[in-house]
Amino acid sequence: MKKILIILLTLACFSLSAQTDSLQFPQDFYGIYKGDLHITNTRGKQTIQMEFHLNPTDSIGKYQYMLVYIMDGNRQERHYNLLEKDVTKGEYVVDENNGILIDAKLIDNTIFSMFEVQGNILTTTERFYKDSMDFEITFANKAEQTKSGTAGEDATEVISYPISVLQKAYLKKQN
Repeated sequence: MKKILIILLTLACFSLSAQTDSLQFPQDFYGIYKGDLHITNTRGKQTIQMEFHLNPTDSIGKYQYMLVYIMDGNRQERHYNLLEKDVTKGEYVVDENNGILIDAKLIDNTIFSMFEVQGNILTTTERFYKDSMDFEITFANKAEQTKSGTAGEDATEVISYPISVLQKAYLKKQN
């Protein structure tokens, strides 16, 4: 029974993968995506409207990469650019247009980035599908780290950082 379940799960994964394998980043994902951003932290949950814009620019290897947060009818636009670094290796850079450059890695139509700012570690994941995307950011405060590890000759120290904030959205591509 376990073997059958493993085979079915494997086939399902290949089937889902095949749906986006033929799509090319970024051109097949240009557009405006909209939906609700759900924010969970120690104070509870909040939902705000969100947009993600990915579009070409006049410059080769440079793309419009804009985040929009809408709270109480007020739009907060963050105008960034996504820059190609080494496309063959899936390496990009998010340019915040203020001197801040964040490395980004493209794997299977998903952009990953991890960075530290003001004592917080942030991990961003943007997973693109044919007509939608998943957007997720996790925050962890470095000061709240926990250390553990093994002892002995091959001792290994592990530092973990508990997630304090999760921002998560399912965004639909607009026509």
